[in-house]
Amino acid sequence: MPTGAQHGPNARRVPKAVQKAVQSVSSTRAFARVAPRLVPAMDRAVHRLTRGKVLLSAQLLPGVILTVRGARSGLPRRTPLACMPEEGGSWILIGSNFGRTDHPAWTANLLAHPDAEINWKGRDIPVTAQLLHGEERDTVWKALLDFWPPYATYQARVTREIRIFRLVRR
Repeated sequence: MPTGAQHGPNARRVPKAVQKAVQSVSSTRAFARVAPRLVPAMDRAVHRLTRGKVLLSAQLLPGVILTVRGARSGLPRRTPLACMPEEGGSWILIGSNFGRTDHPAWTANLLAHPDAEINWKGRDIPVTAQLLHGEERDTVWKALLDFWPPYATYQARVTREIRIFRLVRR
């Protein structure tokens, strides 16, 4: 399993002090209020400007652009998300919503329409989403906490169980 921000063939070495500082800031309630609007907007703009080659937030954590049909509208919805790549070519997405009380909309969209697409490092990849449960979820949750410790803070802040999805290539 990957750990922190150092993983994969194109990993950037983020100094541990910077990584710890970002983890501390991202665990605050103030960040949870601002980040859901600010981070995706910045990611979308940079992703568009670089023709899919760069996600700003992926400088610290790996990221994808998820395209999935809306649960109610059926229209394509594009959402930049942090992910945890797995060996074998699958990805883990976590519906933390920065520790906010509601599940993020993209998780409802995946539940309604599990066949989706991600843009990973500038390449569009068709995927199928699987919501994780039970022992499998518990195992992945432990790996996620090693990968990005603020997820524990997000879960402690809410009563809902944070949704975790595995995306596999179709």
